Amino acid sequence: MEALGINLGYLIVQIFNFLVVVFILSRFVFKPILNMLANRKETIEQGLEDARIAGEAKAQAEEQAADIIAEAKQKAREETRLAAEKAEQLVLEIKAEADQDIMKQRQAIQDEAEDIRNQALGDLRGQVAALAIAAANKVIGESLDEKRQRALIDEFFSGIKGKDVLVLDDIELEGASAEITSALPLTEKEQDIIRKKLLAQLDENAVVEFRVNPSILGGLLVRVNDQVLDGSVAGKLDQLSQRLS
Repeated sequence: MEALGINLGYLIVQIFNFLVVVFILSRFVFKPILNMLANRKETIEQGLEDARIAGEAKAQAEEQAADIIAEAKQKAREETRLAAEKAEQLVLEIKAEADQDIMKQRQAIQDEAEDIRNQALGDLRGQVAALAIAAANKVIGESLDEKRQRALIDEFFSGIKGKDVLVLDDIELEGASAEITSALPLTEKEQDIIRKKLLAQLDENAVVEFRVNPSILGGLLVRVNDQVLDGSVAGKLDQLSQRLS
């Protein structure tokens, strides 16, 4: 060794020192550094895993939030649609109720006007009867039986002779409703006679309505379903006019 210029003792000391340094570095430097690096690597991996989990959680949360927002929007649209439908239905109901009230008021006014008109025509019937009797007495120059005169005038306006309804004699009718039109309002007694005469032929639950139309002049115009029996004075005059022409 000495021939090579190497001092064995010094070499041993150097090797020892090197081993001591290696031991010290390994024990007190490299190992903590390696442990620190391992811990740091583990921390980084854990951080990356946490970040991945956080990212997945965020993505899931965003997806859930999108679903919630979409559901909320759909629910809002549905509620808006239902509200609009309810509002539209409410408007229609209010309009229908208003129209019905207007129709009721209009019908009430028409009924009131009809009652006033019929009352006036009823009063006119008595005046016409009195004038007719007076005219007859004036023409013949003597007093006639007023009761007989009134009976003739009542027969003229009501189309009823005694207990018979002239236009319904020898006529067979079928139906569930009847409309009776007279020139002047009929008395309750006259209406009862006509109603009994009709119900004897029609359904016992048939509806009989009475109307007033001065244009027929006198007598009765009877309508049962599609059947029309014209016993009015205006109808007879029209028939006479056609025959003469």
